[in-house]
Amino acid sequence: MKFSMFGERFINNTGIKDLVDDLGKYAGIEGTCMLGGGNPALIPEVNEIWRRRMHEILNEGNRFERMLGLYGTSIGSLKFFDALAEMLHEEYGWPVTGKNIAVISGSQTSCFLLYNMLSGELTDGSRGKILLPLMPEYIGYADQTIDPDSFVSCRPEINQYAPNMFKYQVDFDRIDMKNVNAITASRPTNPTGNVLTDGEIARLCTLAEEHEIPLVLDNAYGLPFPGIIFEDVKPVWNENVILSMSLSKIGLPATRTGIVVASEKIIEALSAVSAVASLAPSGVGQDIVQPMLTDGSLLDISRNIVMPYYRKKSLQTIDYIKSSFGDLDYSIHKSEGAIFLWIWFKNLESGSLDLYERLKKRGVIIVPGEYFFFGLPDEDKDWKHRHQCIRVNYSRDFSEVKRGLDVIAEEAAKG
Repeated sequence: MKFSMFGERFINNTGIKDLVDDLGKYAGIEGTCMLGGGNPALIPEVNEIWRRRMHEILNEGNRFERMLGLYGTSIGSLKFFDALAEMLHEEYGWPVTGKNIAVISGSQTSCFLLYNMLSGELTDGSRGKILLPLMPEYIGYADQTIDPDSFVSCRPEINQYAPNMFKYQVDFDRIDMKNVNAITASRPTNPTGNVLTDGEIARLCTLAEEHEIPLVLDNAYGLPFPGIIFEDVKPVWNENVILSMSLSKIGLPATRTGIVVASEKIIEALSAVSAVASLAPSGVGQDIVQPMLTDGSLLDISRNIVMPYYRKKSLQTIDYIKSSFGDLDYSIHKSEGAIFLWIWFKNLESGSLDLYERLKKRGVIIVPGEYFFFGLPDEDKDWKHRHQCIRVNYSRDFSEVKRGLDVIAEEAAKG
């Protein structure tokens, strides 16, 4: 049997496949420290809210049967669109309506559709690139485009602002806009927890507008929900911004509810492509949260339960690292959001892929940093830093996180 070029492009091993496989292979094995994947924490207060919503749906006439038994449109529920548009208008003053919103089967899928709509061979015969202005970036982008050379990226500035602490910043002098047909970034950034500043976002918006291309912002961990941002920043949307959102990190990852807020032109295009690719998205997540958009309770959960929970976990984990890592030459990226810590081992000669394999043998699952650096120019391919970092998910029970960090410290000390 022969695969097409499309098939060959995606059947090879990828970073995101390894991450997901680790989630399934090692989850539930006693003693394993699962610090690798992107699963959110099972927060008891939030779980109780979802359980209560399911009871409400079950007791509301034939609502449950309609939720499971009927298709929505190719991009979701019109009632959900209107409820979300009203919330965004009231909260931020954005001039959005239901026509500016689409639901896709997970934000991973929505990014796949968007990036392939904006990259590769364009209608005028040229080849469009997607600029990632700040490396490292989300592992799940790296292999999303049918054209394997669609992403171009930039090495960041590294601000070592305190002992054992640093922050990546966009180096605008390195940006090359040649053949760029879209700019994209996650905010907060997966893997580092970096939050692009309002100033950086403003400059990226200006750059996109000057070149008449969209700015795609991945808001999977951001505002207004799940709101896992520890910095005082403003969410941004205008007709030139494509905002990707999700219900995953507020505690509903299995509903696969990706949300796109964009111009009507983009939404119409997504509707057509989504119909071909998946017919219609699941309505379960939409039905669960729709009344919570209207009454404001989804925002309350984000602000009063989810965000404080992760901020506390982040601070606890950083304190433990500082006391446990001892004389190791390490640095932690400033934790500004998301559910990860990004650790830089400056003397890690073996590389993070080797460290990942050693840790796996000892029952500790992390994600090696190499996977998050892609699209860099040739002169940065040998940049040592990209082989010295790991991503740690701190959302697990703290005793599990502590055990895993102890093992990480022992293995990192070996170089």
